[in-house]
Amino acid sequence: MRIVHTPDELGAPYGADPPRAVVPTMGALHEGHAANIRAARKLLPPDGLVIVTVYVNPLQFGAGEDFDRYPRTLEADARVARAAGADLIFAPSDALMYPAGEPLVRLSAGPMGEPLEGASRPGHFDGVLTVVAKLLHLTAPRYALFGEKDAQQLALVRRMVADLNFPVEIVGVPTVREDDGLALSSRNRYLGAAERRTALALSRALFAARDRLSAEAALAGRAEAAAVPHGDRARRLAALHEERASADAAALAAATATRPGSAASARAAARTVLTEASRLTPPLELDYLALVDPATFREVPDSHTGEAIMAVAAKVGSTRLIDNTRLTLGAAG
Repeated sequence: MRIVHTPDELGAPYGADPPRAVVPTMGALHEGHAANIRAARKLLPPDGLVIVTVYVNPLQFGAGEDFDRYPRTLEADARVARAAGADLIFAPSDALMYPAGEPLVRLSAGPMGEPLEGASRPGHFDGVLTVVAKLLHLTAPRYALFGEKDAQQLALVRRMVADLNFPVEIVGVPTVREDDGLALSSRNRYLGAAERRTALALSRALFAARDRLSAEAALAGRAEAAAVPHGDRARRLAALHEERASADAAALAAATATRPGSAASARAAARTVLTEASRLTPPLELDYLALVDPATFREVPDSHTGEAIMAVAAKVGSTRLIDNTRLTLGAAG
């Protein structure tokens, strides 16, 4: 595996053989990046070229964010990339990427980039899309792979490629988690032991929403099978005479007044976990909890059915973390 720094060392335009897959990163590679690299390797024939880009992009950092302290660990990154099956690391300089300094022309994320991360980090996605567009032009891949942990970023890159006719297929790779559920992130290394314990609330909140929806679907199914006379759901579930039926019914009634599997129920389950975490030491400082349409990243109404993404962002100490999961709403009842 080689490390290169210039476009001349990359060569080959779009569509050239052997085909290429690119994994854009900001370095500080971990198992999540390695999963992207392995997925890229599987997409290509044996002679295909897997390129990992390593560039800490100043355009996507706002004032007061961690650009200066963001880890830069190229030698360690090379070891991770090589072990995962990469053929090449492309590590461009600021002078190559932005030869005239901050660019006067850059891509706009538009309305899809305004909520959630866009609201918390104004201009962030403009910087992301600008650097991704440049890296795609420079590396000329057939495939580009991104982790699903950055769900809004992935959706925006897909939309950019579709709207601007890039000859690239964007591939999402499932989020990789540590054994305790924490989503892998280069920023996890900033967390002390106590901060890490608090940070686990992000994934626990998402799992609580998922489990609430699953439990409601199961309870509703059993209620239907019991052929209990129609009435309010709490009475129907209580009539099952199962060990926890009454408690389950009360929980369901408190979570949502409509139907099992609702957006309101998922939000309530997640928010309970996050509220508890706000009382820990150190506390979780919630930025947002949102349940959004995967196509637009706008908040879905309580009546929404089908696919949705639950996304959460919070600070623990000085470290800001994000996480998300896909949910299916309205699957029962």
